[in-house]
Amino acid sequence: MPSKKIGEIMIQAGWIDEEKLNKALKFQTQQGGLIGECLVKLHYATEEQVAQALAKQLGIPFASKENQILNPEKGQGLEKIIPEKFARDSAVVPLFIENNVLAAAMTDPTNIMLLDNIKLVSGMEIQPFISTKAQILKVIDSFYQGGNLIDRVIEKGVGQGQGEMSDSDVITPDGKLDLDKVIVGESKGAQSIKLVNAIMKQAIAERTSDIHLEKFDEKVSLRLRIDGVLYERSAPPSDLVDAMISRVKILSKLDISERRLPQDGSFSIKYQNRIIEIRVSVCPTVFGEKLVMRILDKGAVELNINIIGFEQRQKEDFLKAASAPNGLIFLTGPTGSGKTTTLNAVLNTIKSPELNIMTLEDPVEIKMEGISQVQVKPQIGLTMASGLRSFLRQDPDVILVGEVRDIETAEACLKAAMTGHLVLSTLHTNSALEAIPRLLDMGIEKYLLASTLLCLAAQRLVRQLCPECKVPYRPPQSEIDQFAAESMINPLPDLTRLTFYKGKGCPKCNNMGYKGRKAIYEVYFNTEEMKRIIYKDADVQKIAVEAAKGGAWNLRASGWRKVLAGVTSVDEMLSVTVTER
Repeated sequence: MPSKKIGEIMIQAGWIDEEKLNKALKFQTQQGGLIGECLVKLHYATEEQVAQALAKQLGIPFASKENQILNPEKGQGLEKIIPEKFARDSAVVPLFIENNVLAAAMTDPTNIMLLDNIKLVSGMEIQPFISTKAQILKVIDSFYQGGNLIDRVIEKGVGQGQGEMSDSDVITPDGKLDLDKVIVGESKGAQSIKLVNAIMKQAIAERTSDIHLEKFDEKVSLRLRIDGVLYERSAPPSDLVDAMISRVKILSKLDISERRLPQDGSFSIKYQNRIIEIRVSVCPTVFGEKLVMRILDKGAVELNINIIGFEQRQKEDFLKAASAPNGLIFLTGPTGSGKTTTLNAVLNTIKSPELNIMTLEDPVEIKMEGISQVQVKPQIGLTMASGLRSFLRQDPDVILVGEVRDIETAEACLKAAMTGHLVLSTLHTNSALEAIPRLLDMGIEKYLLASTLLCLAAQRLVRQLCPECKVPYRPPQSEIDQFAAESMINPLPDLTRLTFYKGKGCPKCNNMGYKGRKAIYEVYFNTEEMKRIIYKDADVQKIAVEAAKGGAWNLRASGWRKVLAGVTSVDEMLSVTVTER
């Protein structure tokens, strides 16, 4: 019996419908390529869905980080059998060896030439697994990244005697620093360049968001912010710090002679087949200049609304609002709480060729295909408010405004929402419902806010327990009582069998007990009764009570759900949430 076609499998799984398949087939006729690629290009399906359908069609196992199969076995020498360059160039990752058969994950196991090349390189028979290119490359990054790069460069020092490359050897034609090429040489300048490269490589491997380098009176401090927490790393020699900061200034096109004033800049690097943006801030201190580099790695961010942390009810409410033809959606939270990632994941979910989506950001942190993104430039008059007014002449369906900071921007958002556009934006408030008095204080009329507001949400990031070393425990009575009082779960689970988890620490999480972060949310879809309260007196407590009647819950309650599911620990959750007053 012949196997089903990819399109049939995906329709049967409920991922697409007949209409989308027909449009994809028409697109395939015009543009060429495989039907799965066409479905992804049209944003009708994800790479993972196509890979799962292909696995089902061919009868080959699907490997992913979620099902724990895309996890190379340690201690089998796989990194020597399949060299990193071959793995990266071919998008292949070795998984394990059994009876002289090598299991390897790849995107296209029907590629006979690729299978022959893997056999030739490994000298073994191949058992193929199917995975997505994005996940394969991410696993390659972590699997082949061994040891401490910074320590190795510091220990090796200078004097390798292999000749010296010029800067032109490591800068790509489009002006990006290529970290895959190594500068060698005997000069102090060459070592400072190697150290900067090593710090960036190690930071990327450790999922770092910010690099902090600064000199004090008697020591040098190098810290990496991983999952929101700063960790000390081996500091470079004191006499190289100024040269390292000058190197970063040159890359960022900053003035290397100016050491009295703060400077901001940015540059791009090419590393392991992906482009990474680096935002740079240099600030003078009493001991010299302090350097902070923010890493904006699109490859490290999965814009998948199903995995960022929404509970099912919250996701449905948010997408219900995001599917409306017009109205306002506000996401609140402090700086660094993941608001940009969430809003981009929502846009990634709703985007289609039928929608004109435009964003106005400061700065554009995640570049997305199929969406018009604009960066504000106040120095030439391109502000949030003026840009938004110009957007309305671009016939947009959906508009993302990076942040509402003033009455001018708030009124422009309101006007856009009232004239048939869906507007998403962010505010800095402690909770979702506090956005209402904040907007009213700015000068927005209650009746206008009540009629245009679709959804209010807030979020925080909690560190996830390392799946390799987390251990269950029976919580003490104080934690059980707090869970029962604050979780807003109805009905409550059996409290006599309650199990929570905590991290023990292992090599895979650098003995931290945590690995990665997950968002927790509170999402309030604006019901008719809530609109009436906003219109009447905008009493936040009354709105919260009404929302709870409808089944919504606050940040602390979301946190307890993550604790119950073993995603995070009680201490971590309590540290980022506050109880409602």
